[in-house]
Formats: sequence, structure tokens, C-alpha cells
Amino acid sequence: MKVRFRGNETIFEGCVKRIAQNLILVQTEEQTKTQDTETIEVVENGKVTAKYEGFTTLYRETRKGMIFSNDGTVYAEQDETVQDTEQLRMAKLAEVSCRCETTIFSGIDITLADGSKEHISLTEKDQINLFGKQSQLAAGEKRLEYHEDGKLCRYYSAEDMKIIIEAAMKFVSYHTTYCNSLNAWIKDAKTVKELEGIRYGAEIPDRYKSEVLKNYEMEMKGRLT
Repeated sequence: MKVRFRGNETIFEGCVKRIAQNLILVQTEEQTKTQDTETIEVVENGKVTAKYEGFTTLYRETRKGMIFSNDGTVYAEQDETVQDTEQLRMAKLAEVSCRCETTIFSGIDITLADGSKEHISLTEKDQINLFGKQSQLAAGEKRLEYHEDGKLCRYYSAEDMKIIIEAAMKFVSYHTTYCNSLNAWIKDAKTVKELEGIRYGAEIPDRYKSEVLKNYEMEMKGRLT
């Protein structure tokens, strides 16, 4: 997902999610507070897929992004209330969802059969294209066209394409599974302090890990030993 701000034609890597009627969470690699947030556009595959207008007030900063309001409200430090906790919970769910998406879309380094390494991006379009190669493999194709991230298309052997598809599917599935368990932790958190301490990439307590995630972690540890 990519983000564009009013008055700036630069398209940034990032994510925008609505977390309440008058609040949105914005995450970009660059410092969002230096941008004009009067109009924020979400751009996917060169097309504007969502537009947010009037979110010009910085409500509060989070670990990985900023929350903006369109009604002038700002977060006030005060004793915790149910409302504060639930607002932060929604923001945290949006934050980790954004991080999961950007992590997957940024792709994976893959070692091919000859030992060479390539980086494959995994945007939604890339995933559709890649997984569509399975039908070509099933049909017995010996050379399959694809491309390393940012490079021209070339032909890959069936062996290399199988390696790429298997690695891509595992990468996407792992991060989706990890995010699912992270969401369970966030939904069960009781305090603002606990919620603020949760971040994407953190070790998830066992009680929130799905069986699938535990199996992935065991497999990953096995490859490292």
C-alpha cells in the first residue's frame, strides 16, 4: 500500500486505516507530521483506492505512526478510562495490520537452485501473479516468465519457480498467522500500558499463539539449529 499527501506528488510506502468515525491512523516511512494531511490518498497499483479529507489535527503519536482527527480533538493525558483503552486498542489493531501488510508487500529474499539470491516483492498483484504460476507448473511448463523486484522479466526454470512459490506462500502465511495471534493478544489486553507495549515483531505469549503459529516457529527454529 502507498500513501500520497496533498501538495506532494511523492508516493510514500505506508498505510492508512480508519480507527473511529473521526480518527485515522497514518503510517509511512517518512515523517508524516511534515506533510499536508488535508487530503490523504491511498494508492494501489497506480490508482487511488481511498481518500481521506479534513484530518488535519494530530490526535496522538503511536510507536509506528500518527493518529489524526477531523473534528479538532486531541488526546489528553488523564486517568485511564474504558474509552481510552478501547481507542488505543483499535489504533493498535490498525497499526499491526499495517505493519503486517507492509512486511508482506516488501517481499522476501529467495535462494535459487544454483545458490544465487533474488528479492521478490509480494504486493497483492505480485501474489496473484506468482500463485497463478502454479497452473503453468501443473501443465508441465519448463520455463516460466517472472521478474526479480524492480528488474525486467526473465525465464525461470520449473525448479526455481517452485522454490519461489513455496517460499512466497510460506512467508505470506507465516506473517498472516503471526498477525492473527498478535490480534488475539491485543484484544485481550486490559490496560493502556499493556497495549502500548505490544508491537509487530514482539514475542507473543504462548496463550495467544495458535497451533499453526507454534508449528511455524518450531519449523523455523529447526532450520536454525
